[in-house]
Amino acid sequence: MNMVSPVREAKPDQPFADLVFVDVVIPVLNEERALPGCVRTVHSFLTSYFPAGWRITIVDNGSTDGTWKLCQEFADTVPGIHAMRLGERGKGAAIKAAWTASPADVLVFMDVDLSTDLRGLLPLVAAVASGHCEIAIGTRLGHGARIRRGLKRELISRMYNGVLRVGFSARFSDATCGFKAAKAEVIRPVLDRVADTGWFFDTELLLVAQYNGVRIREVPVDWVEDADTRVNVWRTAAEDVRGLVRVSRAMATGAAWAEVPPIPELRPAHPDAALPVPRLETLRKVTLFALVGLASTVVHMLLYLTARQMAGPGLANLVALALTSLANTEANRRWTFNRPGGHRVVMHLRAALLFFLTYAVTTGSVGLALHEWPELPRLAEGGILLAVSIAMAILRFTLLDRWVFRSSGGRP
Repeated sequence: MNMVSPVREAKPDQPFADLVFVDVVIPVLNEERALPGCVRTVHSFLTSYFPAGWRITIVDNGSTDGTWKLCQEFADTVPGIHAMRLGERGKGAAIKAAWTASPADVLVFMDVDLSTDLRGLLPLVAAVASGHCEIAIGTRLGHGARIRRGLKRELISRMYNGVLRVGFSARFSDATCGFKAAKAEVIRPVLDRVADTGWFFDTELLLVAQYNGVRIREVPVDWVEDADTRVNVWRTAAEDVRGLVRVSRAMATGAAWAEVPPIPELRPAHPDAALPVPRLETLRKVTLFALVGLASTVVHMLLYLTARQMAGPGLANLVALALTSLANTEANRRWTFNRPGGHRVVMHLRAALLFFLTYAVTTGSVGLALHEWPELPRLAEGGILLAVSIAMAILRFTLLDRWVFRSSGGRP
């Protein structure tokens, strides 16, 4: 690895230069033909047009041709060039290593083929540097983008991103565009949860970031397909499918959770401003909570009536409530309140206290009813349990939102 000090090439009369330092990472593998033109183009663009402090980091990840020699020559002779060498192959491994070691405030990566127009770089960095988002990505599928590529890649790209939207509720349209920027302090904890070292890295990075509540913004770009690309589209698609299965499992088990810094809250322009109640967001939460609660309540009542054939009301309710409570809490955490982060142990301890409160109230209500009416029919007994459960659900909604899923730092 060739280590150099950070270089700030921005003009001194441009104030933006003192606010942010950007590291533009270019991963390369056997690119001795394409690398010189790429580096000269990027360096010239940054020197002439980019208002922030910057450096270019070339990461050779296992080249066997003359690529590394070229990297060293650029680093030794051109100001603002930094070179790294990895023994491990893989685009994801190269980006992860460079982003982890970089001293920059904003981290960028782009493909060596420069398929994406460099004029999209400043909007990408500005979105992150301004605090509007933590990750900004170029999109070839958004409104305003101009692209030129073959029909096969166009169809595969749209189908793939469609799968992400349907299967993972992805709030981005183009996961695989090799043109991304991220806030360093936020992205590094996310990188610790990204396992892929190849082409699926882009997708996993975004899915894990979204899972952890990181804000992602898209910037429409101009993009022209490189006719000399060595990417095997079908093999990459098959690897992506395996990656999606793995990421889905990581999200379901909580293994994808990362300790990201608190995201700035939406604040009024001045301290005396009166903010409207976000009715649509509240309506969304109430609707999802009701759907999850309805499913849980039906399952709870069925399990209770089944267990009641073999046990008393207290034990039957305990078994039924325990089996449904954990699934209910996880469903509400992930979908209703969208709280993928936080301290999971603390959350589940709070949920356990809420469970025992719910159990005590529902069991006490059924027990009191049976004490007053010993011959109460089983169906009526289940109806009482249902009515009390609905009443407790109202209290549960507030406690889940404001207490159970609130992090120790006070951020929901």
